[in-house]
Amino acid sequence: MTDTTSVFAAFRRPALFRKEAMASLVVFLVALPLCVGVAVASGVPAELGLITGIIGGIVVGLMPGSRLQVSGPAAGLTVLVFEAVREFGLGMLGVIVLATGLLQVVLGWARCGRWFRAISVSVVQGMLAGIGLVLVVGQLYTVAGAEQPHSGLRKILGIPGLLADTATSGPALTAAGVGAFTGAVLVAWKKAPARVRAVPAPLAAVALATAGTAALGLDVPKVEVQGLLAAIQPPSLSDLGGLGTMAVLGTVLAFTLIASAESLFSAAAVDRMHDGPRTHYDKELVAQGVGNTVCGALGALPMTAVIVRSSANVQAGATTQLSRVLHGVWLLLFTVLWPTAIGVIPLAALAAVLIHAGCKLIPVKALAPLWREHRGEAVILCATAAAIVTTSMFEGVVLGLLLAVVKCAWETSKVQVTVRELVGGRTVVALTGNATFLRLPHILETLEALPRGRPVELDLTEVRHLDHACRAALEGWAERHREVGTAPVRVREPAAQEAGGAGPGPSAAGG
Repeated sequence: MTDTTSVFAAFRRPALFRKEAMASLVVFLVALPLCVGVAVASGVPAELGLITGIIGGIVVGLMPGSRLQVSGPAAGLTVLVFEAVREFGLGMLGVIVLATGLLQVVLGWARCGRWFRAISVSVVQGMLAGIGLVLVVGQLYTVAGAEQPHSGLRKILGIPGLLADTATSGPALTAAGVGAFTGAVLVAWKKAPARVRAVPAPLAAVALATAGTAALGLDVPKVEVQGLLAAIQPPSLSDLGGLGTMAVLGTVLAFTLIASAESLFSAAAVDRMHDGPRTHYDKELVAQGVGNTVCGALGALPMTAVIVRSSANVQAGATTQLSRVLHGVWLLLFTVLWPTAIGVIPLAALAAVLIHAGCKLIPVKALAPLWREHRGEAVILCATAAAIVTTSMFEGVVLGLLLAVVKCAWETSKVQVTVRELVGGRTVVALTGNATFLRLPHILETLEALPRGRPVELDLTEVRHLDHACRAALEGWAERHREVGTAPVRVREPAAQEAGGAGPGPSAAGG
């Protein structure tokens, strides 16, 4: 049974249809405030977030890949989108998202989906932690109705001044109070009775904050609404020409890497939540690419699979793709039939929802155990997050990937150097493991500390890998050792190399 067939098969089974419809309503209620909040935090019209949620539900929901995963605008891309819109303009956002989608489709067709699973978990956690930090700090300015500084570091450094300005401004204090109330509801909602918790916390918090603002007649900034059709801005031909610049191409690569990694890591997490069919990662990458291509063509926000909505979908009892398709239908009907409802939502309430979501991206509880058990991974996580905060998303992720590669190379190039003194004055130096350039300082220090007047035998039979740099360094040391008048260094190569003639080792002349 194909994925599309399984969706429509639910219509012929009333009990299954009711179950999927109820699950879709839960996902819709979770997705609605997040779609609007992510759009506002990204500096674009609120409707663009809803468009992405609609496409993630209806278009991606019908495609094969992951059956229960739900896609839409994600908090993890908010900072990158905000920077892209500020640097290139809203018109270029559609071009960037369109190019990202096409690249994802190509990567999926090339069967690269599985390779995204090879990205170090510490890099992904560091990426999300950096995004979370910038998102949290940035939304503090939105709560107070202040303009955000451009860089993450300036946002952090500006917090003392923000607090001082808020304390002396009546409107800022009012908006901050609305945000604080919303945050308190989000935190306390998990302690509410089970029947009350049936309403998703983000929806409840935003609804209560909106109702309270209206009842008290508070004058706080609200979401600006311009209508669904008015918000759609397809890329123009002049915008497409911007793809020729390195800055735009770098942003496309950053979007592709982060959106793909987040979606496929989310798929792996969702697979652990249910016993149904597993995710086909290449097909899921193609599905995400098609969704982003459509979003780009409409000038909307980029999409990823979102773990918050996906987990809500699974916990609500969904077993087919119908629930995620219907959640997109509910978003479409809400946006078309009741758009004015968006315009009464206080910006401070949405900012509080994003602050709450950003805090969840920061793995505070996992950091201490990670430091105790895998210190190198903890360093990569912190370095990636710090680089994102102080530089940019793309540079931070690249730094994290480079550190992960260096760490992997360092750990896999472990070599043990053993020195044994034999009868007759001969010294045997045995190398065991992987001898690479990363371990040259240790190897050469040991060899150069040997007495210069004694014959040496270099035992390489237990070396699994000897790279070119290390072999050249050993040859150079052997030549220098012979120059003082001692016997040439004898070398014992691995049996496979001796039999196959894999190339000479360090000079063994006269041995």
